[in-house]
Amino acid sequence: MIERDAIRKPSMAKRMALMLVGSLVVFGGVFAMKAFLNAAMNQSFDNMAQPPVVISAGVVRAERWTDEAEAVGTFVAVNGTDVTTEAGGVIREILFSPGQRVSAGTVLVRLNTANETATLRALEAAAALASAQRDRWRELGRQKLVSQADVEQRASDAAAAQAQAEAQRALIAQKTIRAPFDGVLGIRKVNLGQYIAPGSPIVNLQSLDPIFLDFSLPQQRIGQVNEGTIVRARLDSAPGRVFEGRITAIEPQIDAQTRNFKVQATFLNHDGTLRPGVFAKAGFDLGGERSVMVIPQTAISFNPYGNAVFVIEEVKRGPDEKDMQGQAMTGNKLLVRQRFVKTGATRGDLVAVTEGLKPGERVVTSGLIKLRNDAEVVINNSVQPTADAAPKPDNR
Repeated sequence: MIERDAIRKPSMAKRMALMLVGSLVVFGGVFAMKAFLNAAMNQSFDNMAQPPVVISAGVVRAERWTDEAEAVGTFVAVNGTDVTTEAGGVIREILFSPGQRVSAGTVLVRLNTANETATLRALEAAAALASAQRDRWRELGRQKLVSQADVEQRASDAAAAQAQAEAQRALIAQKTIRAPFDGVLGIRKVNLGQYIAPGSPIVNLQSLDPIFLDFSLPQQRIGQVNEGTIVRARLDSAPGRVFEGRITAIEPQIDAQTRNFKVQATFLNHDGTLRPGVFAKAGFDLGGERSVMVIPQTAISFNPYGNAVFVIEEVKRGPDEKDMQGQAMTGNKLLVRQRFVKTGATRGDLVAVTEGLKPGERVVTSGLIKLRNDAEVVINNSVQPTADAAPKPDNR
């Protein structure tokens, strides 16, 4: 009886094995179904067309550029100095106003000359007496009443007395300070009744029209600039304005330390906008017009391993391409492919491309960060980056 019961009832181990097999079958079916669904979903996504990237585009175009050079310089007055005095004294009159325009010879300051004037009168009297004695002794000499040596001595005394009077007049003239050239006065540095020593500055005087612009160029440019070349200057203090002058002097010596040479241009300055000491950006043509291919600088992706652009190409769609709803797509599409290029000079918002592009090709000008090779794009040029050779941004 005991052996029959043992045969009929399965062992505990056998039941556990059956439960384990059943669980594996159930969970295996679940995981298999999930894997099948994921594979089907991935295949569906793989066959589904990616939405196109919205970009703006520009056309590679050919232009004629003249070789240009740029430099930074400083405006310098043709004549500029601190007006001073050769003789010391007390200021008796100040005859100018700060900021006044004056002509050469205009009296600016007079010093006290009372003592010098009194001394001049004494010297003039002595000179007159010496001249009278000279004339008297000349008459006596013609009558042979005095020696010729005495006559010559009296003539020498008269000349010396006259020279002393002239020297005193020159001293008095030095105490009348005049403008040495036409220009504009600065802020006065002296006061009425003040004693000033020889060499003390009285007021700054600058000649503003015309005015020089001094700048330096590398020695490689020594044969590319000539006198008479037009120079265009731009100032931060006068945005939007371009001032034109001409090169009037070229330093023949090159600085041995910097390997640069100095160039000087002359500008008319009737309205006084250009002032000595003002920083300016100078640009000028070097001649030699050439044809270049240009694109907006925003189209260039500057990388350490090379500069690149995304070129837009129109290709025919494949027969198995579908949209987001799974519908077949027909017609042509726009794809982008990255291409390495070599760039040259820049001018405003434009950059010259020396290798890698042909005129008429289209390149992406915005949205580069969203692109990859063979990405489909849609062109929307309603918002287009600037591409001006001479941009004039608003000063905000």
